[in-house]
Amino acid sequence: MNNDHYIEFKKERDLGAIITDTFTFLRTEGKPFLITVFKISIVPILLAVAAILYYLFTVSDVLPKVNLSSTASNNNEFSSIGPMFLAMFLLGVFYILAYVSINIASMYYLKSYIDNKGVVDFDYVNEKVKNKFWSFLGLGILIGLVVIVGAFLCFFPAVYLYITVSLAIPIFVFQDKPVMDAFGDSFSFIKGHWWETFGVMFVVGLLLAVLGYVFSVPAIIYQLINGFTSFTTDDPTEVLGLLSDPVYLILNLLSYVGRFLFYAVSLVSSVFIYFDINEQKNASGTLEEINNLGQ
Repeated sequence: MNNDHYIEFKKERDLGAIITDTFTFLRTEGKPFLITVFKISIVPILLAVAAILYYLFTVSDVLPKVNLSSTASNNNEFSSIGPMFLAMFLLGVFYILAYVSINIASMYYLKSYIDNKGVVDFDYVNEKVKNKFWSFLGLGILIGLVVIVGAFLCFFPAVYLYITVSLAIPIFVFQDKPVMDAFGDSFSFIKGHWWETFGVMFVVGLLLAVLGYVFSVPAIIYQLINGFTSFTTDDPTEVLGLLSDPVYLILNLLSYVGRFLFYAVSLVSSVFIYFDINEQKNASGTLEEINNLGQ
């Protein structure tokens, strides 16, 4: 059974068409796509949310105890910062796990969607998340390290490397290559197509950032109202009480969940980019259609 609203990924598109079809896909397939990604990734997302809570509570507890103007007790005060560094470490670890899980679920949802002409096999996606998790984690760490090295060199090398190696993910999924092969092939794959890839990622990223900002508005408004109230008191540390305010925490956590889901949306455009470049280089989609005509 085919999906009447199926969108063909395997064809050439210009920048405008990639952006338009990304949001067309979200309009027709967005609900099942995001629900599937969320269901499969719910445990890592909840762990990341719990890590955010722990970090906020730790900051609100530790910072009021630090009195930088007092030299006599600085050693004791800074020893209490240990839990904050632990909270930062846990936050980083669980954030990475959440993003890796969202990445795998999104990519294999799209692969199932494309292979089955719009019909997605949930069990297939779930199985791939389990089987490919560590490979994806390794690829993600490799991409992160390369971008960090580029950042130490200068801003522009980091941007260039990020755009280039980001296509290693769809190469890994759709060409079913080992991690190192997918990573290495991304440099030759994007050759001659870097600027168009950058253009799509920049525009889509900007649009999603604006849309994602909507999730943060309630927390920002609540923060501004409470911040103004705190600044009218004589105790400057009262502003930190906001970090343990239940209402602020709930609003803030909702904004983080929204950011996770919008990250999944950005992966849709990267798949359109991958197939656009692949079609220009190999015409695999056209050849597939020709072969299907003879069946």
